[in-house]
Amino acid sequence: MSARPSTTRPRTVIDLADVRKTYRSGTIEFEALRGVDLAIEEGEYVSIMGPSGSGKSTLMNLLGCLDTLTSGSYRLAGQDIADHDEQELARIRNREIGFVFQGFNLLPSLSAVQNVELPLVYAGIGREERRERAARALDRVGLGDRLANRPGELSGGQQQRVAVARALVGEPTIILADEPTGNLDSVSTGDVLRLFDELHASGRTIVLITHEPEVAERTRRIVRVRDGLIQSDEAVAA
Repeated sequence: MSARPSTTRPRTVIDLADVRKTYRSGTIEFEALRGVDLAIEEGEYVSIMGPSGSGKSTLMNLLGCLDTLTSGSYRLAGQDIADHDEQELARIRNREIGFVFQGFNLLPSLSAVQNVELPLVYAGIGREERRERAARALDRVGLGDRLANRPGELSGGQQQRVAVARALVGEPTIILADEPTGNLDSVSTGDVLRLFDELHASGRTIVLITHEPEVAERTRRIVRVRDGLIQSDEAVAA
């Protein structure tokens, strides 16, 4: 008898339901998000696009637990974010999310391996283990021979790969990348995007914030945001 095909669905790692975010300044209110529903499953490679003022930056900050929603609900890896205080959110960020930023956010006085170690320092991992894990992460992004180099001794593309290694080192549930190619030339952009392709192929969940269509088209799903709402949500042909 032939085995039945598996019916197990990937777990939902991001689940937003009717999410709204309102900013207040005195008597003035601005609703940056106006009822967003979004579900992302484990292993997806998703880009979020939108013009300036569309709400995509607010959405990124909420996804990264860098801001709190006004109403609605957000479950990250099964946890209701509303149930946690700021200290608990910091632990969740460090455990569940690997951040990659446009400006790299590397400490210039630290070597590549020391920069990659930082999330493990915050997690209380011992020195020997975190050095070993950081070295493995750098080797994974093709920088195993640059452990001792400081950011100023690396190209822009290499610095971004260090940032990706730092995002990976804690084995997070999600890689959240905010305009990760915005400061790179075309060659370095291609290198970083190929690295994201490889990470997706290995099963990583990646959410990429970008305004560049050619970058978004490398992902497998494009979510477009406008005026605080999701305008479209479409799969991209492989």
